[in-house]
Amino acid sequence: MVLSNVRSCISQPQKVQSLLNQLIIFFLFLLPPANAIFFNFSSFQTNYVSLTFQGDAYLQPSEGLQLTKNTLSSNINSSVGRALHPEGVRLWDKSTGRLTDFTTHFSFKIKTVNQTSPFSGDGLAFFITPFNSPMPDNSTGGALGLLSDESAVNLTQIPIVAVEFDTFCNDDQNYLDQDCKGDYRKRHVGIDVNSTISKNYTGLPLDITKGSTTNALVTYNSTTHNLSVFLTFPDKPDFSGNNSLSYIVNLASILPERVSVGFSAATGMLTELHTILSWSFNSTLEVKDELTLPNKTGDGFNQTSNTRDGKRKNKLELVIGLAVSSGVVSGALGLLWFICWRKRAGGNIKDFEDDDDMDDEFEKGTGPKRFTYYELLRATNNFAEGGMLGEGGFGGVYKGLLSESNIEVAVKRVSKRSKQGKKEYISEVKIISRLRHKNVVQLIGWCHEQRELLLVYEHMPNGSLDSHLFGAKISLTWPVRYKIAHGLAFALLYLHEEWEQCVVHRDIKSSNIMLDSNFNTKLGDFGLARLVEHELGSQTTVLAGTMGYLAPECFTTGKASKESDVYSFGVVSLEIACGRKPIEAQSEPSKVRLVEWVWDLYGKGQLFEAVDKGLSMEFDEGQMECLMVVGLWCCHPDPTHRPSIRQVLHVLNFEAPFPNLPSKLPVPMYFQPPMHMCKFSNTSSGLTSSKDQTPYSCSSCSTNSPMSAGPSKPLLHSGETDVELASIIH
Repeated sequence: MVLSNVRSCISQPQKVQSLLNQLIIFFLFLLPPANAIFFNFSSFQTNYVSLTFQGDAYLQPSEGLQLTKNTLSSNINSSVGRALHPEGVRLWDKSTGRLTDFTTHFSFKIKTVNQTSPFSGDGLAFFITPFNSPMPDNSTGGALGLLSDESAVNLTQIPIVAVEFDTFCNDDQNYLDQDCKGDYRKRHVGIDVNSTISKNYTGLPLDITKGSTTNALVTYNSTTHNLSVFLTFPDKPDFSGNNSLSYIVNLASILPERVSVGFSAATGMLTELHTILSWSFNSTLEVKDELTLPNKTGDGFNQTSNTRDGKRKNKLELVIGLAVSSGVVSGALGLLWFICWRKRAGGNIKDFEDDDDMDDEFEKGTGPKRFTYYELLRATNNFAEGGMLGEGGFGGVYKGLLSESNIEVAVKRVSKRSKQGKKEYISEVKIISRLRHKNVVQLIGWCHEQRELLLVYEHMPNGSLDSHLFGAKISLTWPVRYKIAHGLAFALLYLHEEWEQCVVHRDIKSSNIMLDSNFNTKLGDFGLARLVEHELGSQTTVLAGTMGYLAPECFTTGKASKESDVYSFGVVSLEIACGRKPIEAQSEPSKVRLVEWVWDLYGKGQLFEAVDKGLSMEFDEGQMECLMVVGLWCCHPDPTHRPSIRQVLHVLNFEAPFPNLPSKLPVPMYFQPPMHMCKFSNTSSGLTSSKDQTPYSCSSCSTNSPMSAGPSKPLLHSGETDVELASIIH
């Protein structure tokens, strides 16, 4: 019987994985709680949410967590409720004195019931309290479900730390809110320690009770003891670099080692509805804990067992026996699953076997630091979808906040599906970490743990160039556009001529050009970049880049060079001037390719007909002509007729005359793929490119062309690897 099941499992590895997962989940319930904890409820649209409810709190799948009564047909005055995560959180370790860092993110709505009244009450709170502690009696109204009304001002015997969102200012002796000053409509967020009189507070918008979504991020730094609160509102949906509120508190001196985390809310004479829409939490403390069983009959938050020594010993032996048995069974099943997976994966597990070698190589450089996976998990709120800045062929980019330094960053998470992911990751770290230039994106750090490849960059508040040229972001004025072109030229001059080695970028495009807060150019995404000696200037390599920006010679020679980078610069220059993409397949035939269209207008003396209509003719004509002519010069089909980037700068600075170009686009000496060889799809790429941008990428088709030696697909391979262009091109 066993052998037949094993044979069945080997033939159907998904059954092994399913059985293994079930066993692991079962035995986890027999083991003591984990020290570090992580959970993420992106929504509460299902009944299958494991939470503990107290008082009037309940789950309403169509809405979210309701912390107080939400049935308008009944009396909702003096309602109070709590929702807590059932697992205890290890806040600190008595033997070492170590505290945990933690990060929690939640979104909520507060909605007044009486729309005609300027008053509502009383608010909600995120709180930390001893594990299994009960909800206090008489904790309605201004007590917010945190403390009983008798202890709302005086220090309590039940320790609690909370972040309160108070919607009604109480200035009576029990609930003295320090910022009321006689105005009951004032609302505030405050940090409470053993009292509902906040240790620190700041104001909330008056319209917070109108039912709009508020996002909160609460972080705790165990080193600095800094408890920080970050808030966003509908008019400002992104977390800024500065916290809204903070307070220094040593949680180990206030709370026991094991705590509960959750939310509370209350109404009094005034009412409102309190709804939690999403919640995630992550703590970091890892310690080797002795087995202790929670006391179900004690004082409500005692963490030690009061059972007799004999019973405790028996339980301990039972749990150890079950754990060992489960380990043996899980190990055997895991081995079978691994064998099946190994066969199916074809040996891809080698991808991460040389992490130590990568560490040695990376850490030879200076500047960027190595981050742990959990640091970046906290920084990005578990790579929250709402924080995604863009997504390209090699993975997604997420906005993050480094809690220790309060620095906003962009975290690139290399997709595990990317065939070239590790290669590009190594290339990026080894090259960009050594570059220092005002027009090159700064790499802050890197991480390769938990089978993840992560790159941390400085955050660019104004996103990518293409999001302004083609997306929903604000249109750029002409002086800003000309400055961006200048900055890109300076970046290339540094890469091609001024650094110790020549860096060939190989993927210069508008979505890889980032803009800082002052719209200064920052060239990013060095995943395809290669180092060459200055005297060589080119190298044979796998065909890589983005259709529309690739120099025509690349399709036959496979050589990346300074000249091919200059070609891409020329395309971007024309994009900046014309406000359109390099290839627009739906345009009339004469306008499909940007370079061909503009060159035709140049020959007719009608160059300005290609100018971006979004500029409303508000531009410097001399600069416009200069940028467009330079763009065409850089896009000459013959690389020997293209300028160096230094020559480009001389012309852009009006230090050299314009080039005299032929009136018609010269016939390329290299293969240039016809339009019907490629099908275009809308993708997004770049360091922090916007979700709604649509730079084109080309995936090969099987259509034959008279210009080709056969199907297009083999032309898009280059011998060194069997990666399709759709995988190489972002």
